[in-house]
Amino acid sequence: MKEKILEVLKNNTDILSRTINKDNHTIDIIYCETLSNSSDIEKYIIKPIVLSKNIYNLECVITSATLNIKNFNDAISDIFLGFTVIIFDNNKIYTVETKALLDRSIKESDVESSLTGPKDSFIENFNINIGLVRKRIRNKNLSLETEVLGTESNTKIGILYMSNLIDKKLLSNVKEKISNIKNDIIIDGGYIKEELSKKSFFPEINETERPDLATFALLEGKICLVIDNSPTVLIIPTFFIDFFHTPDDYYQKNINTTFIRLLRITAFIIAIFLPGYYISITTYNPTSLPTSLLLNIINQHKSVPFPAFFEILIMIVAFEILRESDVRIPSKVGSSASILGGLILGEAAVSAGIISPIMIIVVAISSISALVFPYNSIINLIRYYRFLAIFLSVLFGLFGLFISISLLIINISCVTSFGYPYTYPFVPLIKNELLDSLIKVNKKKERNPLLTKKRKRI
Repeated sequence: MKEKILEVLKNNTDILSRTINKDNHTIDIIYCETLSNSSDIEKYIIKPIVLSKNIYNLECVITSATLNIKNFNDAISDIFLGFTVIIFDNNKIYTVETKALLDRSIKESDVESSLTGPKDSFIENFNINIGLVRKRIRNKNLSLETEVLGTESNTKIGILYMSNLIDKKLLSNVKEKISNIKNDIIIDGGYIKEELSKKSFFPEINETERPDLATFALLEGKICLVIDNSPTVLIIPTFFIDFFHTPDDYYQKNINTTFIRLLRITAFIIAIFLPGYYISITTYNPTSLPTSLLLNIINQHKSVPFPAFFEILIMIVAFEILRESDVRIPSKVGSSASILGGLILGEAAVSAGIISPIMIIVVAISSISALVFPYNSIINLIRYYRFLAIFLSVLFGLFGLFISISLLIINISCVTSFGYPYTYPFVPLIKNELLDSLIKVNKKKERNPLLTKKRKRI
């Protein structure tokens, strides 16, 4: 048996084996040194075997938890999960968990910063991520089902849900879609998100690094997917209004939360439509501006050799490059380099007469407004529709801008997330939920009516 396992794993130099002869019995030990803790193997396996007076019953000798493996393939799989395989008399196969600590410690989220709420965040360890949720929901109804995806990576996927709140149709729909994923490799939650989402500009699945947000979602009747080796948890289903909410909203006064939510909506509108609006009023509809402001814009634009469309296109591309470089450059120099680059490039472009000052203001306000949202999926959505609004405004002026607004509303109305309307709670209109959508008036009396069949809160 030992030779057969080593033959299969012969191309892996980090697979180690050791044989111990004791009381006319042969004990073979096989493990992966890069995934297993050598000190644990020495302390809990080798030492008890060597010091044992009677090796006949191996389960009594090794005090740590052992599991009897029924077939050869399970033993191979367990080796790459950090287990140590013990072969007794070339017949019985046992495995002992001896995983090495290869994960970082629990820290505060870098993407979804917390102002007043808990500071912990998910990491790349599957069990720790499940534990972060279970310590918040100490309830027997919190259910966990696991799947293994990726024929080559063998990645564990955890399906978390509240058995007393979940819509059975939603659960079966999610399980069916997960079972249909045939990728040979699953490294991160982004792979699952890409497979489960439809080909739409709108994000139908939300992802979070914060356990408190995952907890809120579970208690609203949603499903959380925990992917091994991924620091983010996927939330299913997701509605459009969810991207304007944060867990911090529930740790503050209602009036503060309402103001911040309305501010996010305003930032979303400005980020998409401000550049297109500027092109519309300066190119096709100048009479919509006060005379003094119009003359000021004309005076600034006299020295610029490019049309407004080309001018704004240059600035948007420049800002996107600065933002991307800020993400990729090491954090110690990233922010300072992007700020310095923005100031120098902006001032130099104005001095050279390539860009007008008001154009820099317009693009800067639009780009900064998009930074209100920490999720890449909603930022990408803003990028797509910003360019659409600019293109239609160049062609038709204010009418083109109104067309882009209409297209955005129509597309949002046509999207569904796992069979549920993306426009919830506005369409269908649910009055109780409106008090926790754009505004926050009081404590919700009911859970999500679409997912929990109008189950009341206690």
